[in-house]
Amino acid sequence: MTNGFVRVVTSLAGLMGAAGVALAAMAAHAGDAARLGPASTMLLFHAPAAMAAALVTAHGMVQRPLGITACFGFIAGASLFSGDLVFRHYAGNALFPFAAPTGGSLLILSWIVLAIAALWSRRAG
Repeated sequence: MTNGFVRVVTSLAGLMGAAGVALAAMAAHAGDAARLGPASTMLLFHAPAAMAAALVTAHGMVQRPLGITACFGFIAGASLFSGDLVFRHYAGNALFPFAAPTGGSLLILSWIVLAIAALWSRRAG
């Protein structure tokens, strides 16, 4: 179960990283790409965060349910935030109302959940 969890998170983080690099390249070559840069940044920052959270969760360094929640919060939040910015860039409108702020709020909450997971861990210290 633990190895499968880490593999799933790592696979999703790999896709986030690839999308982040692709968006950075598009931002560098597109005329008006003000939204693609932040979309790339969110994906590239949170891909390794999700992998690190998965590893510390798998090794029992944080409370498991909260660690898992933080991992998938990083993935969902960064994807939602970035997806909305990309959709706005290419389609001209939002993915849905408040999609980017919802994704950003989910990312903030995920960082807080990860911090709590570390503090409540039995093996912390």
